Amino acid sequence: MPRPGDTPIKRTIRRHQLREIVPLAESTIYEMEQRGEFPRRFALSPRCVVWDLAEVEAWLASRRATPIPRAQHPDVKQRRTRPVRGRDPAPRGASPTE
Repeated sequence: MPRPGDTPIKRTIRRHQLREIVPLAESTIYEMEQRGEFPRRFALSPRCVVWDLAEVEAWLASRRATPIPRAQHPDVKQRRTRPVRGRDPAPRGASPTE
């Protein structure tokens, strides 16, 4: 039975469990951790790192609550190489039966 002053043990998850929950590449997760946009991992031993499950779930909930604006599609008519032009009608004198 826990005492009033004791802190409960936090549930942690390892890398393969994190990948099942968060469908991002390991490099993306690492970069987001470095920028402070993802919960930080901590080491249990020199070869074992884990994440706090409550922090990861809170991060997921916050991502679901605020949609991420998508980038606009580029205007392909503005590009310098291979610009897209309007469709040309069939060349004159050419008929589909020839």
